Amino acid sequence: MRLHPTVKKRINLQVSQQQLKIHTGSTANFLTREDSSRDLLGKFHKDRSVWIRARRRVLQCLSYQFPCALQLKQWGILHEVKCRLCEKYYKARNIPEPPDTVESVRLIQCYWPALLLPRIAIHHGIWRELMFSIRKSSTELNNASELQWHFPSALSPEAHAEWGLYKILEHMELHEILPSGSGKNRAKLRKDIEEYHIAYAIDFDDEDIDTFIARRPDGLAFDKEEKLCVFLEYTRAMDTNEDWAERKEQEKNDKYSSLLGFINHLSHWEKSGWKASQTNFTTGVRGSLHTNQFLTRLESLGVKNKNTREAIRNRTVQKTLSMSNMILKFFFIALNSKTDWTLQNLPTEIVNKNMERFNQHLQPPRL
Repeated sequence: MRLHPTVKKRINLQVSQQQLKIHTGSTANFLTREDSSRDLLGKFHKDRSVWIRARRRVLQCLSYQFPCALQLKQWGILHEVKCRLCEKYYKARNIPEPPDTVESVRLIQCYWPALLLPRIAIHHGIWRELMFSIRKSSTELNNASELQWHFPSALSPEAHAEWGLYKILEHMELHEILPSGSGKNRAKLRKDIEEYHIAYAIDFDDEDIDTFIARRPDGLAFDKEEKLCVFLEYTRAMDTNEDWAERKEQEKNDKYSSLLGFINHLSHWEKSGWKASQTNFTTGVRGSLHTNQFLTRLESLGVKNKNTREAIRNRTVQKTLSMSNMILKFFFIALNSKTDWTLQNLPTEIVNKNMERFNQHLQPPRL
């Protein structure tokens, strides 16, 4: 009796799921983590529009088989785990004593210095598309039948603006920022920041104040009727450990806690009624994404359509996996050629690559 191909696939899926339960290795533990958007990994690997080599590289990362020095030493192919590219990179810059760094997927994806600019470009590419999708799909109305949420930093899928403290406070009408050169209000704001640090017994110096003022969130959302200001932060992090997202989000919260505290302090002092908070969006290099948390945060920003939220989740994970593959591809090229080229940004058409089949879900629902 010959089984239909669809029946065979379903049987294979059930067998695979049962086999995962009896395994305790790193790959099985990764694949069986709950609430981590594992359903989208299968979609990525079944997507025939994705180049087979890209799917293979991502699969190597998922199964801890990517041929970096750390893995090659375990296989007995290399004798040490020292980063081959780091040695090459620092030697080209005449740095006599480079740090002794282990060549791992974590290093390649998140920390290797020669890929800094491509990583920034990838970060911005994923975040721009996500933020613009939120802006486009945020259809919740306020009491005046106007859109409740305003996203000034989401310009388009190809561009975004990062607002500094001066512009944020001016938008909230907590400070009137005079044109450059007049300086009085800027000096007053600096004094307000110093008084805030003193009031809360926070150690600071002039350099700390400069850093404080220069800090810019990835994005912003404003609800003028309810007087809510939300800092939006995106992070693409290595998702090896089970608490990877919590640890990274805590870092982000710590980074902006004093800035949010100052804005709320100033709002209370001015009796303006504004409240500032922070919402993080964190994706894993290998496609991890806390499903319920992500969907809840989208809904809190006015994305009320369930299908739209699912489409944004799908799109975000697919693009994260595609960009992770690009970093791995660049690693192989840099390993066998000069590293100077890796200091260049990614081509715009790669970073801003859209997935048109999901665009239909990003339209506001018809009333």
